[in-house]
Amino acid sequence: MKKILTAVTAAALCTTVFFTACNGNKDTTVSTNAGSSAKAEGKVLNIYCWNEEFQSRFNDYYKSKLPADVRVNWVITPNQDNAYQNKLDEALLAQESAAADDKIDLFLVEADYALKYVDTPYTLDVKKDIGLSESDLSNQYKYTKDIMTDSKGVLKGVSWQACPSGFIYRRSFAKQVLGSDDPAEVQKFVSDWSKFDETAAKMKAAGYFMLSGFDDDFRVFQDNVKSPWVVGNKITIDPAIRNWVKQTKEYTDKGYNNKANLWSAESGNGAKKNGKVFGYFGPGWFIDFCLAGWTMDDPNGPAAAGNGSYGDWAFCQGPQGFSWGGTWICGAAGSDNISLIKDIMYTLTCDKATMSKLSQETGDFANNEAAMKEVASGSYKNEFLGGQNHLALLLENAKSIDKSNMSAYDQGMNEKLQSAMADYYNGKVSEDKAWDNFYTAVLELYPNLTK
Repeated sequence: MKKILTAVTAAALCTTVFFTACNGNKDTTVSTNAGSSAKAEGKVLNIYCWNEEFQSRFNDYYKSKLPADVRVNWVITPNQDNAYQNKLDEALLAQESAAADDKIDLFLVEADYALKYVDTPYTLDVKKDIGLSESDLSNQYKYTKDIMTDSKGVLKGVSWQACPSGFIYRRSFAKQVLGSDDPAEVQKFVSDWSKFDETAAKMKAAGYFMLSGFDDDFRVFQDNVKSPWVVGNKITIDPAIRNWVKQTKEYTDKGYNNKANLWSAESGNGAKKNGKVFGYFGPGWFIDFCLAGWTMDDPNGPAAAGNGSYGDWAFCQGPQGFSWGGTWICGAAGSDNISLIKDIMYTLTCDKATMSKLSQETGDFANNEAAMKEVASGSYKNEFLGGQNHLALLLENAKSIDKSNMSAYDQGMNEKLQSAMADYYNGKVSEDKAWDNFYTAVLELYPNLTK
């Protein structure tokens, strides 16, 4: 069996020379055909991803440009238990010997493990190999390019979204408990962590949970660390991480959260009409692709006020600026569809008109500063957020995002920490034991590290 790529084997893959020049419980393959314009060398475009988000963006904003004789082969493998990365890694390792129509052309990566693929020969140079220019990329937010830039300064991937984030709250609960549902007024009650704690106590007294569970605000703390998870080969615990542990234990003991794990049914149910959760932290993709759907009593009904709690929500900046996630499109070395890859990347991540349309139709914060300024100052209204133009609140935050403290270990570290601390929050183990369990799990995953 071929060795699977992990953060600690990425370096080994960098020495593998074989080139001459982004839901469900099982793998799914979907084919798409469409009509006219971009030139493609191959007749099959293989795209590897982990859910249907990029597929929907592709179908809605690019599919009409696809040449009629090109078939898109979607290879969708869920993220659970690292299944997507394992599937992708096996295919990349077999890329040299694969038939032309079986080679990966595009694959998607998330922020937590993007660095794993950046410094390898498996990703094409966006400028030199694919052909996008500095001018094409000029409106993209700097941090989205920094994340995908290798140690030699080569850009290896692009994204259609930037992910500045904030606090999404239930309007009716805010009116009842805080006296107003206006974002500017609600922000005064959550503008720092001390005020956030005071508001959590008020929500508890009124019969509501400030947050759904343990992990809801983890990304706020984690995105504001001053040092990466790993310095040299030593595991580093930033004070912001310890503050999250302290706060979450307090919220659990005081009943300020509903003890739900992120992505669990319990977490989503807290947003329904009869749910008791006041707020969630997240960016545009979380609002559109997750929370909005959770709120609807009839998932097949209209996305409109009256369907569950849809429309009874609003957005404010919250106690700290942060970003969460993001998806990047990478061109795979060995692809025979370079011209098509270039056109897809340009249309979905550089074209101002497409970026503006995507943002207004989905609520996503597009990776184009000029487009976002236009939308933020225009007549855009998000019906899920009660008609609010929340994008205007995110412009300054997006420009200030700094990802210099990211590491190739982020996904594994984050997941092991959340898993270990859940036992502490639930009273199953002491805090010291939870930390011991965290270190044990991390060192098993990354044996090259030290405590």
